[in-house]
Amino acid sequence: MASSDPPQPAPAPATPPLPWRARLLLSAVSILHSAALRADGTANRFLLSLFDRTVPPSLAPDAAGVSSSDHAVTDHLRVRLFFPPPADGGTQLPVVVYFHGGGFVFHSAATAQFDALCRRLAASIPAVVASVDYRLAPEHRFPAAYDDGEAALRWTLAGAGGALPCPPAAVFVAGDSAGGNVAHHVAARMQRRVAGLVLLQPFFGGEAPTASELRLRDAPFGEPGRMAWVWRAFLPPGATRDHEAANVPAAIRRGGDQEWRAFPPTLVCVGGWDVHQDRQREYADALRAAGAEEAAVVEFTDAIHAFYVFEDHADGERLLRDVAEFVNRRAAEHLNCARSPSE
Repeated sequence: MASSDPPQPAPAPATPPLPWRARLLLSAVSILHSAALRADGTANRFLLSLFDRTVPPSLAPDAAGVSSSDHAVTDHLRVRLFFPPPADGGTQLPVVVYFHGGGFVFHSAATAQFDALCRRLAASIPAVVASVDYRLAPEHRFPAAYDDGEAALRWTLAGAGGALPCPPAAVFVAGDSAGGNVAHHVAARMQRRVAGLVLLQPFFGGEAPTASELRLRDAPFGEPGRMAWVWRAFLPPGATRDHEAANVPAAIRRGGDQEWRAFPPTLVCVGGWDVHQDRQREYADALRAAGAEEAAVVEFTDAIHAFYVFEDHADGERLLRDVAEFVNRRAAEHLNCARSPSE
């Protein structure tokens, strides 16, 4: 006799759906980080360099028509510019100042995965992308990355040392993971000069663990000890993770409405397998509560932290479309406001 019980939903997967190449890369990264992050708070840069594959800029356009070049901003700060094919009719393209992820400690603008990501962003928006090679912790703690980010943004707004045909009309700030943290703080320093902010799974912290940090402690990039090491390497000596650089939602709530009403429109991308997802949603909630114009959240249910660096991840194309829609919509509104006689 057939059972009359209603069908039960399939159980949630115990691990995130990932291409096999991504699983291999994640396993290798985990082993490398464990070996390279020393107990005394220093990092084995030589060991990290063996794994961190870098690529040079390319003046020759790639298959998507994107070319790149490196530029010195100061004696210690460099920016890699990515140029998409010329726009039809000479349309002025937006510029995106981008900050790579890596826990404030790892990677550079030349890291192969971030070079490829910036190329995809430049082609899909389309926009000129300025990828910032900011200084890394623990050798350079807070606020070195923020200072470098502000310098790079000012350099871009002024025309990128002549690399742009003219000072750009609409400049966005963007970043992923720890680079998203840097992007937020740079945008906060120069709110009225930024047309919009794009944060891909930004890295925020706090002393009290969130539900997602407890639930996903074994997910990729979620191991509590490693997160604690990274924050100790970046924050001022003796600071806790409730410092304003880490616990950004709490800092926004303390700031009051007047401080955040001029904050640029913001898009936050959140992954369902990201240990940091609760803090990312809390960040958007705090901005909205403080009166910011827009703080939109886009959810990627099957996405782990840093899914955007894997070109074969199922959500990669959707992320590019969402970012392109946001940047182009806000660039058009920004330009319309700039042309308004009332301005």
